[in-house]
Amino acid sequence: MSNSLLPLTITISRVVSLSHIIEPNIPRWSGDPKVEFENVASLEKDGYYLRSFSLGEHSATHINAPNSFFRDGASIDQYPPESLVKKAVVIDKSNQAAINPNYLLSLSDVLAWEKEYGKIPVDSIVLLYTGWQSKWLDEGAFFNQDNAFGLHFPGFGSEATEFLLSQRQIAGVGIDTHGVDGGMDTSFAINRLVLAQSGIVLENLTNLDQLPPVGSLLVIGVMRLKGGSGSPVGVLALVP
Repeated sequence: MSNSLLPLTITISRVVSLSHIIEPNIPRWSGDPKVEFENVASLEKDGYYLRSFSLGEHSATHINAPNSFFRDGASIDQYPPESLVKKAVVIDKSNQAAINPNYLLSLSDVLAWEKEYGKIPVDSIVLLYTGWQSKWLDEGAFFNQDNAFGLHFPGFGSEATEFLLSQRQIAGVGIDTHGVDGGMDTSFAINRLVLAQSGIVLENLTNLDQLPPVGSLLVIGVMRLKGGSGSPVGVLALVP
């Protein structure tokens, strides 16, 4: 959980929210708890408005922590604040994902991106834009489940991820689907690869199409849940 940004100087032209709005009908992974809100105080009765809310640690736009897959892994409250501010690059594979919902980012995709935009910076987060963010309001389309209950949405491929971690020493990965692992992968191989190194895993991102391929800075706001396996997050992209 290193940070190579400090000291940091940045000129910002705009700020983009990469987090979906949380409401009861968001797409939920099978078995995840419902998203619920309950009024506990009203302006009329109490002089102020207040609700309680409940949702899963891996619901909405969220971050996964190592202890979600590794017994001795760090929990979300153990992430130091400096590890949650990272440079970002965006790889656009939306055209490929529109044709093949099971598309996985390949090593050749990464190398082709670098040929056009330069070497991926050390300690950056690689964001994969698949276009899946546009399906968010349609749970059926978002999970794209077949009759045998298999899921079909794009993700990161193992070879590309191993290269990014070992050869580019990235800080983590993020995607606009419900998983950095493609929907067909039930082993969570990509999560395990990244979280074994206490990296960042961001899922259910949005507005990735509003970011340049390189140059943005991510600020990831976690809920510091004691022992948490992850947390819903507010992710802001500071665009130069």
